[in-house]
Amino acid sequence: MRGEGEFAITPDILLKAYACGIFPMADSADDPGLFWVEPQERGIIPLHRFHVPRRLRRTMRSGVFEVRVDSDFDAVIEGCARRRPGRRSTWINAEIRRLFGALYRRGFVHTVESWKEGELVGGLYGLALGGAFFGESMFSDERDASKVALVALVERLKAGGFTLLDTQFVTEHLSTFGAVAVPRQRYQELLEAALRTRADFHRLDRPGAGGAGDQSSGG
Repeated sequence: MRGEGEFAITPDILLKAYACGIFPMADSADDPGLFWVEPQERGIIPLHRFHVPRRLRRTMRSGVFEVRVDSDFDAVIEGCARRRPGRRSTWINAEIRRLFGALYRRGFVHTVESWKEGELVGGLYGLALGGAFFGESMFSDERDASKVALVALVERLKAGGFTLLDTQFVTEHLSTFGAVAVPRQRYQELLEAALRTRADFHRLDRPGAGGAGDQSSGG
């Protein structure tokens, strides 16, 4: 399906698509349309089996990065869409930016950001529905910046009662954190259970909630 003319995708249609287990992509940043994707095998990170490498734990304890939440969506999606040496053309086009920007303003889309000396150097964004978080993309301009954001995200999801972290696909990078591929039917079972779950992405921001990985948050 293309996001054009009478078939234009709205933010509400996008939410329904994610609730059904499908997500949009574009052929390239210059492609004005979108197509739906429903992989035979879906990447997830089981939250109870999330693994943080020892070296990354040392980086987090050093405090070199400040973690913020929902403070600069436009900069995060721009970072994720930026072309880099050795990276194929991005799939984040103007339509993706429009739809996710609208859902960010409605509170469905969130960012977790790594800042260093007052500059955004890495982060990720994704969409939250019920107890499911659909990770969309991440970027890093400094070593470990996106990894720190991922660890902070998982801490936040655990604290908020989420049960499903969807990564769409499994990459070598994500597999080091415990990402696995599950068959479509199993994914649908996990998704349906997660959508019935009441979760709170901002639980760590409430008074009395702790969390060593998330040093500050916005929004």
